[in-house]
Amino acid sequence: MRAGSLRERLRWLILGVLAVVLLPLGAYSFRRTVQEVGELSDGRLAQSARTLQVLVEKIGVDALKSQAMGQGVVVPIVPKATQELVLHGHTYESEVGFQVYDRSGHALLVTGNLAALPPPVPGSVGFHDVQLDHYHWRLFTLPVTAQGIVIRSAERNDSRRDITLALWLEHALPPLIALPVLALLVGWAVRRGLRPLDELAGTLARRQPGSHDTLAVDGAPRELEPVLSALNGQFARLEDALERERRFSADVAHELRTPLASTMINLENAEATRDTQDAAEALAGARQSLAALARRVEQLLSLARLESSSRSDQRTDVDVTAVAASVIEDMSLAIAESNVELDVSLADGPLTIRGYEVALATLLRNLLENALRHVPDGGTVQLAVGREPGYAVVDVIDSGEGIPPERRAAVFARFHREGASRGDGYGLGLSIVQRAAQLHDASIQLLDSPHGHGLRVCVRFPLRQPEAGVL
Repeated sequence: MRAGSLRERLRWLILGVLAVVLLPLGAYSFRRTVQEVGELSDGRLAQSARTLQVLVEKIGVDALKSQAMGQGVVVPIVPKATQELVLHGHTYESEVGFQVYDRSGHALLVTGNLAALPPPVPGSVGFHDVQLDHYHWRLFTLPVTAQGIVIRSAERNDSRRDITLALWLEHALPPLIALPVLALLVGWAVRRGLRPLDELAGTLARRQPGSHDTLAVDGAPRELEPVLSALNGQFARLEDALERERRFSADVAHELRTPLASTMINLENAEATRDTQDAAEALAGARQSLAALARRVEQLLSLARLESSSRSDQRTDVDVTAVAASVIEDMSLAIAESNVELDVSLADGPLTIRGYEVALATLLRNLLENALRHVPDGGTVQLAVGREPGYAVVDVIDSGEGIPPERRAAVFARFHREGASRGDGYGLGLSIVQRAAQLHDASIQLLDSPHGHGLRVCVRFPLRQPEAGVL
């Protein structure tokens, strides 16, 4: 399934974050507006009632009663749609009103819009809500005991809602209108912010195969620096892998040419001759060339497997003692046929390292094969696996001719042959040993044999951390 656009994802994420922040703020703002308008309107009702109290006290209750004549003075209310209201009043005038009653419940002064409202219940005081003519009204009742009157001021609740909505829209509508503009600006900002990615994609698209140029990290955005560094590292590893493949292909072509040519010549000679003895000798030569070819291919494959081990496998716990015992058992027939005495000394317990079992077995096998090949008939080879503080140590000592100190560094080169050997050596054994040692962070030394002649190969493997503290 194809992933969506990163630009679109960032744009919607930013807009989503804004919505998550702004919508609760809008809801909170509306709620606070309702509360503030309600409190302000209640305060206005209370203030209006107390203003009426002062006016009534100035006029006098008896004067109001004489004017009311038992029915009360009705204050006219101009309808909301009247032109006179526009000139001399306010649209909310019909939505507010007041009442003044005496202690007997007779109306003294009322507005026309509250004329049908029943008189207050004795003991009523403060704020409460009533319904009149399909409208909900908010009332404030103020008893004036000294004057023997009750004053009520009132306001329609829908008037409060209209005021609240008008205030909220006045503050919330501009941000709502600005949201589409904000979305466009966010899209532009995201495109501009992701421009370095487009430039990187263009650079990679223009990159020629086999290019050794690294991507410039200096001046790149901080977030792209790890990506560029990782790409440069990947390019370096890829180039290294390609170089190894090219070198391996060249080595294979070089090393297989001779045994293949020898095999073809022997087979052609066998076909061309009519002499049975000559044909048998030619076939024997072809068989020997094929055996040499098989041996050479096996060593090349071992080297190739070691080259790829660190890239394809994960390190595991490997017991050097157990692997050495297994290699000796596998090589028992070759050792018996070599006419060489093998002296083996293995550690009593396990020596655990972090590494690759196949690579370690390849290292030990090539050390033994190399030693057996360079020891004359009746000679000896010693294999010792032991422990030093923090290390597992493998020693292979042979009684052959040895290698002069000045030539020891060269023997690790591929296809380097040092002196005469008893077998079909191709100069790959110690190259394989060196590569396997590198995979295990091990050190390898070529030393003089302690017996006076011959070669000692010493490989030290770092023990696994818990093992390193055990002596």
